[in-house]
Amino acid sequence: MTTHDEKLAERGAPSYVWRAGQERRLTMIRRWGQTRNARILEAGCGLGTYAARLLEDSPHVYAFDIEKDRAEAALQRVPNVHVAAAEAIPYPDNTFDLILSNEVIEHVRDDQAAMKEMVRVLRPGGRVIIFCPNRWYPVETHGHYWRGEYHFGNTPLINYLPDFLRNRLAPHVRAYTRRGLLRLLRGLPVRVVHHTRIFGAYDNIIARHPHLGRALRAVLHTAERTPLRVLGLSHLLVIEKKE
Repeated sequence: MTTHDEKLAERGAPSYVWRAGQERRLTMIRRWGQTRNARILEAGCGLGTYAARLLEDSPHVYAFDIEKDRAEAALQRVPNVHVAAAEAIPYPDNTFDLILSNEVIEHVRDDQAAMKEMVRVLRPGGRVIIFCPNRWYPVETHGHYWRGEYHFGNTPLINYLPDFLRNRLAPHVRAYTRRGLLRLLRGLPVRVVHHTRIFGAYDNIIARHPHLGRALRAVLHTAERTPLRVLGLSHLLVIEKKE
């Protein structure tokens, strides 16, 4: 039987609350994607946290998740939710104006197939917005395995190890270099609109140590405008399907 922690390792933890970090990403989604009255798909919706907020912008919001219990929870907030895998999205070609993949593609069985599927269901001129882990962030936030046992939590420096060692400690989740992420686009009819790396909002640190946490947030968000963004928590990739 899969334990709670093992499910977190395999699928990641969904957003249970809405705080500054989620609000900041929603602002980025609205900046880089057309959300007003658009047909929107959240690919790997978890509990439907982002999909529910996007209903403020459009009544045409759809979502899916591979975990049945999470999809059922999302259905309480979003009217159109399916249980599905990212490698087999249950919609016709050229359906959506905007697709959101928020910290999901690193968990799927076949990330290249998942990317191909998102592009398939995207209409020409539509955009996919992807957030996913950056290989050069100093901390692996998805925990690690040691001698066959999963340890939940943040682990420093794992992603700096060579692949054969890193993937033994964290076989359950990918972390991408820029080159590795863009490699998923090979052969697909898309162009890159925007790529950067972003730091987190550090809401948990702020809750425990408000002054320190806010100072850390301010410094790291400023660093996003410098070459130090290479150390950011997540990639932000925006792609557009060619007409």
